[in-house]
Amino acid sequence: MGLLAGRVAIVTGASKGIGRVLSRRFAGEGARVVCAARSADLLEETVALVRADGGEAIAVAGDAAREEDVRRLVEAARRAFDRVDTLVNNAGDGGPTRPVQDYTLEDWRYTLDSCLTSSFLCARFVVPAMIEAGRGAIVNVSSVAGRRGLAFRAGYCAAKAGQLGLTWGLALELARHDITVNAIVPAAVEGDRLDRVIAGQAQARHTTPEEVRHRILERSPLGRLVTADDIASAAVFLCSDLARNISGQCLPVTAGDPAA
Repeated sequence: MGLLAGRVAIVTGASKGIGRVLSRRFAGEGARVVCAARSADLLEETVALVRADGGEAIAVAGDAAREEDVRRLVEAARRAFDRVDTLVNNAGDGGPTRPVQDYTLEDWRYTLDSCLTSSFLCARFVVPAMIEAGRGAIVNVSSVAGRRGLAFRAGYCAAKAGQLGLTWGLALELARHDITVNAIVPAAVEGDRLDRVIAGQAQARHTTPEEVRHRILERSPLGRLVTADDIASAAVFLCSDLARNISGQCLPVTAGDPAA
């Protein structure tokens, strides 16, 4: 029996990267997984991988920042598996890397909607199902950028800080329903998105990607980047009974960076 046996989990941003790893790990721990993201084709790839691992999953394509899409997501989860008791808010675009004077209102709204509004909407629509189930666990995947800031990423920093505020508020509000709400606060996570951020930072700072990567690694006492599997391990723990009395917390996954 896995740590999440019997759970029904919605994982947003499940089409690739961290979300794909989360989906596979949750299924491997016994959860039935509802994989959500905008790209239907990539979602089906994730579901195929889960099933090849021996797990159970469905795909529901849609935009987690759109109210009707989230309503449809939760309804589809309940039709398929009768209930929902676990939510991982992983969806979110990093937004542009550019000076604030070049940051457009459209950039700002898109980044906040992608990272923060999506987390709010998914919580809003899944909480009634969790109350009905008699328990629940919500995990918001935030970032160290929401704790200490990051130059040239104003929208992303604001959105990720907002996720932490949402975590604290919901944890207090939902405790009476036996619903825990926590956040994971990763440092730089190895992968394609980080490569794009590094390229953007190098351009904004008039330096090289190698120098930016070196500065990131200097922040890590362990001398390495965080991986998607590290994030999945933290999420499995926070959604399991091992963390039943942990709520309203922000768990740093930072390869030892004490400033996070």
